[in-house]
Amino acid sequence: MAALKEQLYLLCSEYISKREAEIKKVIADAQEAAANDTKSSAGDKYETGREMMQQEISQNQGRLNELNKLKATLEHISPTQKGAVALPGSIVYTNNGNFYIAISAGVLKADGTGFYAISAASPVGAKLMGQRVGYEFELNGKKFVVEGVE
Repeated sequence: MAALKEQLYLLCSEYISKREAEIKKVIADAQEAAANDTKSSAGDKYETGREMMQQEISQNQGRLNELNKLKATLEHISPTQKGAVALPGSIVYTNNGNFYIAISAGVLKADGTGFYAISAASPVGAKLMGQRVGYEFELNGKKFVVEGVE
């Protein structure tokens, strides 16, 4: 059990690291393109190109800030915590899928099983937080029953 949580925690951490590297590369490429953009006789075209590069850099810096928030959230989760109540760091098994409450990172494969990595603030995460085995809820027309909490 603890090994599975640790594996999911590491997969979330890898997700953040990969996204961070991708975003930093896009920012560096945009900065390099802006620096290498030579002023042509069509000055407006040059200014428009530089402005577009600056907007791309700003947009990706915002993504990097959001990623840093995810990283901080993940750092506050203990991959070894145990309990019968769903909390950040819990694995929750339902009749409609398995969830790892940590950060929104999509589907993660661990021990040959798929787990939806979700944040506690997501619609499903908010419904699961603080709940125990047997809890039932409906979301988007689907009925969920908590079958296990680790």
